Amino acid sequence: MTTHQPIRIGVLGTHSTGKTTLLKRIEMELRAEGITVGRTGRLGKRAAAAGLPKMERHTALSTEWIITQGVADEIAAIAQGAEVVLLDRAAHDALAYFHAALEYRGETAPRTEHERLNVLAATQLPKYHLLLATVLDESVPVDARHAYDPRYRRLVDQQVHELLDRDDIPHLRVHSDPDSQAHIVDEAVRSCLTEALV
Repeated sequence: MTTHQPIRIGVLGTHSTGKTTLLKRIEMELRAEGITVGRTGRLGKRAAAAGLPKMERHTALSTEWIITQGVADEIAAIAQGAEVVLLDRAAHDALAYFHAALEYRGETAPRTEHERLNVLAATQLPKYHLLLATVLDESVPVDARHAYDPRYRRLVDQQVHELLDRDDIPHLRVHSDPDSQAHIVDEAVRSCLTEALV
């Protein structure tokens, strides 16, 4: 595959809805086609390791860190020769987590903070070739090792889809059923192969 502009596929959605697993499947398929793939990920864990609050305690600072660190990881993957970069937690994902945390805590952020973070996330949109948004299915059991607050998890899901719909951001919804997952993997791989031929 030869392309001057790396292909970027971003995924967003509330926690434990299969984002990382989905990207692993796409990566496997792309590698089977001989495509060099880079991935970003573990941004929430890395933010926490840096001493930043996450989940229900998300702040403007942690949101900004996650967005900018994701961009830095993406640039590093491209510098290392990735033809396709899979972004685990596209920029609007961090924004949705922040909005959900504010709603969860019954707080509001200063308008200037909202505007700054919205602009920061919006600057990334033109780079994405494809955005995938997982849809929460609460009938799917969550790993017992994770003690997620179900209300916050629902709020993040709601915020993800409200942000995408409000700003009319093109994306594909990913449901938990195997057919939906397989269809999305096929769409992502086909999109990459088609883009490579342009």
